[in-house]
This record gives sequence, structure tokens and C-alpha cells, in this order.
Amino acid sequence: MSQEKVERYKKEKANRKQIMRKEKIQNTVRKCIVSVIGILLVCWIGYSAYDIYDSNKPVPSVQIDYQSFNEFSQDITEAQAQAAKEAEQAAAETKE
Repeated sequence: MSQEKVERYKKEKANRKQIMRKEKIQNTVRKCIVSVIGILLVCWIGYSAYDIYDSNKPVPSVQIDYQSFNEFSQDITEAQAQAAKEAEQAAAETKE
């Protein structure tokens, strides 16, 4: 049994560099994944907080004054009516 332990120790010692390298890579990958998840979590919390803040802000309202548009529309209607009257008068004068 002690011979088996010695042989196993020799195999582990022979592969120790590879095992240590593999463990370092696994630890580095694990740290990177945890860091990315942490960054995503912080970004998500920040975005949610900003969205809540932005939705609570009062929405500015705009008031539109249609008076000038209505006056323009009335002026056009009056001009069309006057043009129609003048056309009728011109037609009546040509008939006479």
C-alpha cells in the first residue's frame, strides 16, 4: 500500500505544473465570469434606478395657439368667396 502511495505521489509530482496551470486558468475564468456578472448586475440596477427616476419626472406640456391658423383659414375662405362673387359679376357683365 505504501508503494502505491509513492507511485501516486510521483505521478502527481510529474503532472504538478500542468495541474497548477489548469487550476490557475480555472480560477482566472471563474473570476472573469463573476466580474462580468457583477458588472451586468450593477448596470441593470443603475438602468432600473434611472428609469424609475425618469418616469417620475413631470412631463412638460405644450400649449398650441390655433388663433393664427383659424384667422388664416377664415381669410382664405373670405378670399375664395370674394373671388367667386367677382367671377359671377364678371360673368353677368359679359352676358349683358
